[in-house]
Amino acid sequence: MKTGDSVTVAVVPAAGFGTRFLPATKSIPKEMLPIVNRPAIQVIAEEAHASGITKFVVVTGRNKEEIVDHFDRVPELEAALEKSGKTAMLESVVEPVHLMDVSCIRQHRANGLGHAVLRSRSLVGDKPLVVLLPDDLIQAEEPFLKTLIAAHQRTGKAALALMEVPDEAVSSYGIVDGHFSEDGTFNIVDMVEKPAVEDAPSRFAVVGRYVLPPKVFDILEDTEPGAGGEIQLTDALRVLAREDGIVGVPLQGLRHDTGNVLGYILANISYAMEQDELGDELRSRISALLADT
Repeated sequence: MKTGDSVTVAVVPAAGFGTRFLPATKSIPKEMLPIVNRPAIQVIAEEAHASGITKFVVVTGRNKEEIVDHFDRVPELEAALEKSGKTAMLESVVEPVHLMDVSCIRQHRANGLGHAVLRSRSLVGDKPLVVLLPDDLIQAEEPFLKTLIAAHQRTGKAALALMEVPDEAVSSYGIVDGHFSEDGTFNIVDMVEKPAVEDAPSRFAVVGRYVLPPKVFDILEDTEPGAGGEIQLTDALRVLAREDGIVGVPLQGLRHDTGNVLGYILANISYAMEQDELGDELRSRISALLADT
């Protein structure tokens, strides 16, 4: 069995407008909206860092400079916090700088997820890569991305995160076709983008985490626009599945879809409940609110 190379580069497509969060995202990138007291992009970066990723390529659009700035030093703020003796705050401000090397490249027009990934080619090079969708946060004791990378290294194949979804949600996801292997992973032979429930080959959807070989760039170069007139990553993955096979790994942990307002609110509640200084008080306040309704 061919084994996969080590994976140290992550690509984060972050060029969207965040229209579901307007007017908040009129001047603030959606990826910078806070999850308790950290921007969502930092939560993603922490998972990547804990999984062995050392380089972070952010595919941005206009007015997204704040994303890269967050991972840079702010000497004036750091000096003020140090002078005031606010050590904990100083450490939290400096922490993102040490997570990984961050660079960015522009996606000049919205042309699909596949096009966003393709834009990263000059910065990724001829290496395997991770694609992290910033709307998908996975809350777990052990970073799920590490498990996904291990599946790629063990099999030499692309590896995708899978989540079983109810019938009413099938038409909102890319659904995989294939079968489970003895080791609990899913042997993906094909996939369908947002099928009607009666046409879906399974109930397992691709969600937010991909480990891909560099071959995907060549496939994307030859991929014609698909659904919505855009270059779809799903179309390239179908080619990979047919030619080399893809392994799917069932999600381990709690997945939050922060691409919609309700999912974002629930993510904040869930992450806040994990914090010692907030959890008990938050539970008490929520119980009191529910008792008053």
